[in-house]
Amino acid sequence: MSQFINNRENAVTEAIDGVLDVSGGTLARLDGYPHIRVVVRSDWDKKKVAVISGGGSGHEPAHAGFVGKGMLTAAICGDVFASPSVDAILAGILAVTGPAGCLLVVKNYTGDRLNFGLAAERARAYGLNVSMVIVDDDIALPGLAQSRGVAGTLFVHKIAGALAERGGDLEAVVAGARRAIASISTIGMSLDTCTVPGSPKENRIPDGSAELGLGIHGEAGVEQIEYSTVKAAVAAMTERLAAVMGDRPHVALVNNLGGTSVLEMSIIVHELIKSQIGDRIAHVVGPAPMMTSLDMQGFSISVYPAEKDELELLTEPVALTAWPGVVTLKPRKVLALPDGITPITPLPSRHEPTRQFMLACCNLLIGAEKDLNALDAKSGDGDTGSTLSGAAHALIAALDRLPLSDHTQLLRAIGQELSQTMGGSSGVLLAIFFAAAGDGASSGLTMRDALKAGLARMQEIGGANVGDRTMVDALSPALDALSEGIAAAAAKARAGANLTATLLQAKAGRAAYINAKQLEGHIDPGAEAVARLFEHLASREDGSQTR
Repeated sequence: MSQFINNRENAVTEAIDGVLDVSGGTLARLDGYPHIRVVVRSDWDKKKVAVISGGGSGHEPAHAGFVGKGMLTAAICGDVFASPSVDAILAGILAVTGPAGCLLVVKNYTGDRLNFGLAAERARAYGLNVSMVIVDDDIALPGLAQSRGVAGTLFVHKIAGALAERGGDLEAVVAGARRAIASISTIGMSLDTCTVPGSPKENRIPDGSAELGLGIHGEAGVEQIEYSTVKAAVAAMTERLAAVMGDRPHVALVNNLGGTSVLEMSIIVHELIKSQIGDRIAHVVGPAPMMTSLDMQGFSISVYPAEKDELELLTEPVALTAWPGVVTLKPRKVLALPDGITPITPLPSRHEPTRQFMLACCNLLIGAEKDLNALDAKSGDGDTGSTLSGAAHALIAALDRLPLSDHTQLLRAIGQELSQTMGGSSGVLLAIFFAAAGDGASSGLTMRDALKAGLARMQEIGGANVGDRTMVDALSPALDALSEGIAAAAAKARAGANLTATLLQAKAGRAAYINAKQLEGHIDPGAEAVARLFEHLASREDGSQTR
């Protein structure tokens, strides 16, 4: 089993009970498990219009997560991706509908339309005033007569819920919902399909591709497109949204389909604001998981040209953690660095041999990124190559402002650059190494002794010694042998790096948390990087002597 569930049969009821457990008593459910799964407001007194929605489960926090004052009165929960039964819907209607009536907000899927529609007819036979609206915001398939209802449904929940909370009659609540539905547009994209409990996963989206316009039940999208960057992905989506948007300001709802990280979602919303429709987006809801598709690694964008009165309804506060609220977009603020942090930049100077030396070293680290990441994945978090590559790119970009002709100042400048641009503990340690080496060189030490002084300071602060399975295992013997020539230093660096593959316990760094079985046979990535650098320098020296 690859999901945190007990069994497929009880997954929905247990999830609902979990929502109730942490609701603080604001939510209740009707009896009748497992066939009737209805979540209701525990404070409801039937004096106002009830707003009811629901559908298949697997879209959490929709729908139960939006039950509360100012949004839904009740949510009817079906099996995963399956419409709830007519009896369950009818039970929900009867439980919360009073003289003011109720509105059913239904997504445009055949099962939902039929089951909610029949339940509404049966409720009317009991004398209740029941209206129903159908949400069809998906624009992925423009030629389709019956567009699907997807994440834009949340706008309708909020508009209708706010109108009902204000005390509006059923006619006003229905009119507000229909007005919203007529102008909401949504499109989604995913890099992978979702995993339905108890069913094999459909792997129809190949690596390097994304599916545009897929539904919230994992239905195939309108097309599979080549995936390169999030910028291009957002551009493909906004191109279709732009075709149906007017020039008025819009509210954008940025929805996580379930399996996309918070980091990725922040990048997505950033690209959306920079996109071709960015100048028409005045407010944003999210990014957040609101209408998900289990664990789908995707997202959707909904746009809504809300009028002033509709925007007031959207921004009325609700005590629901699932609703992230509406944020008004404003220019990003960038504050100056505080005194003492702004670096003192040395005067740049040119020295072509040093420039070529640094370029060669940086390009070597950039080229080794994948190999070092793969090594680090065995004993850490898989980013050593990316960290070193990022630092190398930053140093290349800084070459024209470095004091290349003054190696003492250059060492300090490299340390300063790394402290600003290189992440993680390795960035700090290497910044210490170069800064201390620069101090040693300025006090009259030879380059070899200055570098050894930098290593000593790095070890003092970082706490790593030879044998602790870190870059020190390659760097220390290499510097010791440097007086014998670069070839000898390279040989010692390689021997030290290879030795780390036999060390079954790391005493420093993230590998210290890894068991011996995972470490065995894998060279420490930092030590490997040092060995490759020295080997590269040795090969350059040999080449120059040959020439």
